[in-house]
Amino acid sequence: MADTWLTSLITETPQQGFELAITLSRRGVRYTQPDTEVLHKLRPEYANSSHELTAASQVIALNFQTVAAANNYWRK
Repeated sequence: MADTWLTSLITETPQQGFELAITLSRRGVRYTQPDTEVLHKLRPEYANSSHELTAASQVIALNFQTVAAANNYWRK
């Protein structure tokens, strides 16, 4: 995956920042497991696990912290 898609962490709003955090998290999974067949095969396992969903939320939260800091917490 050599495509350049992330040119900045700067977003106009916290909502856009949160959406970027989700994108970062999803892209991280795709970089870790590039085989989409395997990803789709595993989805039922983690989609129905409260522990796995909580772990995914934690990754999103960590990425949101990074984006928020890059945006000076949207202070003007």
